[in-house]
Amino acid sequence: MSGHFIVLEGIDGVGKTTQVALLAEWMNALEVPHLMVREPGGTPLGEAVRELVLGRSELDVSPRSELMLLLAARAALVLDVVRPALDEGKTVVADRFALSTLAYQGYGRGIDVEQVRRAIEVATDGLRPDLYVLLDLPLEEALERRGANGQELDRIELEGEAFRVAVRDGYLALAESEPAVEIVSAEGSPGDVHQRVRALLEARFPQTFVRLSADVG
Repeated sequence: MSGHFIVLEGIDGVGKTTQVALLAEWMNALEVPHLMVREPGGTPLGEAVRELVLGRSELDVSPRSELMLLLAARAALVLDVVRPALDEGKTVVADRFALSTLAYQGYGRGIDVEQVRRAIEVATDGLRPDLYVLLDLPLEEALERRGANGQELDRIELEGEAFRVAVRDGYLALAESEPAVEIVSAEGSPGDVHQRVRALLEARFPQTFVRLSADVG
């Protein structure tokens, strides 16, 4: 039986990576077979693209070149990692997927969203998540969190306020138009947000998550 494909999305600073780690702990406790992946990354090609697109701030990368690089990484991740795990019955949780591309390269970079959507279909061979969990925060709070963690900003995070506004607006618009997108408030402590995400997963996939969660707490 194929497993569930769940993606955590949102602007930089909402806490996706933290929530993915908390979900991994929860699924371990539930003994739910799972795999956590990140985008771009998860394969040798994906990690190389991650370093190129995010780490090389001195490079002049056009929006379309950026899009193609990210989609090459996604194609490898889907073929080599995600589909095999789903076919094994594992629940796959991804830190970003196609919704990020629509928000960042479509709404943020200004590439026609329908063109982006068609390119994504080629890269993913039609694979779509069962659920997008869109973690949302006001821009000011997300930026403050990002600065507070002491990490150096990557190439995309160095973009200005207008870009960040366009990306968040894009995410909110996509939540209205795309299937399987649920907005979850990222305000409060990581534990508070985790409880909201858990409640959503229990409601959407009760056969997977509810059966043992009462015993786990």
